[in-house]
Amino acid sequence: MNAFTKMSGKGQVVVPKDVRHRLGWASGDDLEVIEGADFVTLRRPRGKTLTVDEAVARLRALYRHEGPSVSLEQMRADAEEAASEPYDRR
Repeated sequence: MNAFTKMSGKGQVVVPKDVRHRLGWASGDDLEVIEGADFVTLRRPRGKTLTVDEAVARLRALYRHEGPSVSLEQMRADAEEAASEPYDRR
């Protein structure tokens, strides 16, 4: 998919939200800038591993729950109800 953006007076470029979401990029991520003859490519640096805290923070940034709170008891009850339903293996 191609997307378009503009460079600011400070040289900043906004990567469109849907592109960031598809790539799993979050605010504060490091990006490698690869320069070609007439293009620039951005990508995550290769070989970088995340700590557990970094991975959890990235997942929380990408997959925020914006609905009402659900109690642990309600989640358990819903899981038990789903598990008791017959499973169709077609």
